[in-house]
Amino acid sequence: MLKEKMQEALNKQINEELYSAYLYLSMSAYFDNVGLKGFANWMMVQYKEETDHAMKIYNYLLSQGATIKLLPIQQPPHEWESPLHAFQETLKHEQHITQCINDLVDLAEELKDRATYNFLQWYIDEQVEEEENDREIIDKLELIGDSKNGLLMLDKDLAQRVYVPLIQEGSGN
Repeated sequence: MLKEKMQEALNKQINEELYSAYLYLSMSAYFDNVGLKGFANWMMVQYKEETDHAMKIYNYLLSQGATIKLLPIQQPPHEWESPLHAFQETLKHEQHITQCINDLVDLAEELKDRATYNFLQWYIDEQVEEEENDREIIDKLELIGDSKNGLLMLDKDLAQRVYVPLIQEGSGN
């Protein structure tokens, strides 16, 4: 059985993950509206992955007999100055999520909650990957600069990203 403090923190993290999904869905719409369908696709895949991340915590809480308390999701922005600005904001957001995960790990250690500590290790690895992906795209956008051809080439590259559902252990998903 999870301690109340851990249950509250994990419920808050579900909210963080769902906000992430909402943010990336908004970014997908933004990119679609400015004609960058590949960027829109990349963000749509990101949206789906973040929903999976929230559901992974949701299922973990249920498996531990914990209570799910869904919180209101904040409205995300809907416009950005440029693709570079959108990805800079994406990286900034993922760094925030990394800190949230680190705080959860610290709490699990403090509470000597070995099961949750072990569960959270997947998220630590995932955040390293998330930030690396964002930095790679930011680097490319900075190299491209004002080149419309470069932007269209990157758009074509980002269109290739495919959503791979996260298999939920013990949930049938």
